[in-house]
Amino acid sequence: MAKLVLVRHGKSEWNKQNRFTGWVDVDLAGEGVEEAKKAGQKLKEAGFSFDICFSSYLKRAIKTGIIILEELDLLFIDHLKDWRFNERHYGALTGLNKDEVKKEVGEEKFLLYRRSYDVPPPPLSEDDKRHPRFDPHYKNFPQELLPNTESLKDNQIRAMAAFHERVAPLLVEGKNVLITAHGNTIKGMVKELDGISDEDIPKFEIATGVPRVYEFDEALHIKNVYNLD
Repeated sequence: MAKLVLVRHGKSEWNKQNRFTGWVDVDLAGEGVEEAKKAGQKLKEAGFSFDICFSSYLKRAIKTGIIILEELDLLFIDHLKDWRFNERHYGALTGLNKDEVKKEVGEEKFLLYRRSYDVPPPPLSEDDKRHPRFDPHYKNFPQELLPNTESLKDNQIRAMAAFHERVAPLLVEGKNVLITAHGNTIKGMVKELDGISDEDIPKFEIATGVPRVYEFDEALHIKNVYNLD
């Protein structure tokens, strides 16, 4: 039975500062490194092994993957990066303190931007230096692929496109796959995989450093889902 394990990266420096991070390439905090180590140790104790690992283009997810693979003595396996597993792009909220944004726009609009399924925050202008087109990570990307804001739904669509294109065929072959990504990215994937409604998904939380395990049969039907905490 093939296994897919999703792990949200450990706590980042901007998580600690309560800022909207999105596509900004912020590093893991010390606590985040420890969370990733513990995730790897839990997976090792439970007898997990992997054939391949995927991460986003962002170092907090990449390093989480490396740390987990090191704990499992699996640094030799392929560790591939796909931008479609990036965190949701927070548009004009990128880099701002969440408490300050809530004071400015009010709690109702703040929750709409942060927790709703299909309402994106205000977009970045094309000349805003926070726009992905100014980021060297994406210098060779077609401009039309780069978002200036995203809803959770937008995030889900691109992450699941990567899943169906790159991950699902491996699971059908019986391979075990690890994906280290981000809170909203994993939330969107869980929504589709678990069939969670638009109304219920805003209340669903993805904890940092807690592996979420999916077991699939040969027809890619989910036979079991659980968190390894």
